[in-house]
Amino acid sequence: MAQTSAGKTSEDTTIASMTGFARSAGTTGAVQWLWEIRTVNGRGLDIRVRVPNGFEAAGEAARIALSKALSRGQCQLGLTLTRPEAAVRVRIDEALLANLAAAVARVPRPAEVGPATLDGLLAVRGVVETESEAGADPEALNRDLVAGIETLVADLVSARRAEGARLHAIVESQIADIARLTQAAEDCPARRPEAVRARLADAVAALVGAGGLDPDRLHQEAVLIAAKADVREELDRLRAHLAAIGELLAQGGAIGRRLDFLAQELGREANTLCAKAGDISLSRIGLDLKAVVEQFREQVQNVE
Repeated sequence: MAQTSAGKTSEDTTIASMTGFARSAGTTGAVQWLWEIRTVNGRGLDIRVRVPNGFEAAGEAARIALSKALSRGQCQLGLTLTRPEAAVRVRIDEALLANLAAAVARVPRPAEVGPATLDGLLAVRGVVETESEAGADPEALNRDLVAGIETLVADLVSARRAEGARLHAIVESQIADIARLTQAAEDCPARRPEAVRARLADAVAALVGAGGLDPDRLHQEAVLIAAKADVREELDRLRAHLAAIGELLAQGGAIGRRLDFLAQELGREANTLCAKAGDISLSRIGLDLKAVVEQFREQVQNVE
């Protein structure tokens, strides 16, 4: 298995989806068995197991194996057993039948009593025996069910990692879009000093036109307007969150909760940027940013 520079295996640095499906089937004796599991999003790890009566031990073994392999997700696991109609094998004890026939022939019988018949002799207990061929050795069945659990869990983990790889590609694309829009907000002409001064001058002129304001009050209002128009802190925090997301994706593993938290923080900064934007061009960038962040959050909620 490949090793990363940090000494982790390549599997350690991948992300997994909480969505997955797997099945494991086999036959033991005359019994056919089938393990089947589906997993979907969940805040924690919720494993629900359904097994036939008498197979609770196998169900608990499956629960333990899943709890070791998974960190999050709602899991529905079921075991189905199919037993064919019992095939009956008939065996005649020919030696006993012959001895009975010889014994009956030696016994004197009254005239009113007829000779012994074959069906009568076959009805004697022990002459005819029946054996059921259906079923399976309990120890062999349990051993095969446990082996089936191992296969099932391995296939489920593989399926969730494959889905996680697809999620990773989508998330990376969305992160690139968020970074691009953040840079677009940074470069927006509305943020240039001359544009800010023009808007500030218009706002001050409106205040002066209202009359009744002293110079000190005008100065205070101008400072507030300038502060509201500055989105530098929001842009800096957006970049900091993007850097943290990149580190988490490089780290891999069960990072879904932290990715979801950072997605919320991205959304908060995008909302603030839109609220502070004093220009329609910057507002449009902010709205596009909010849309991509919401899509990003929807995706990371599928990450384990």
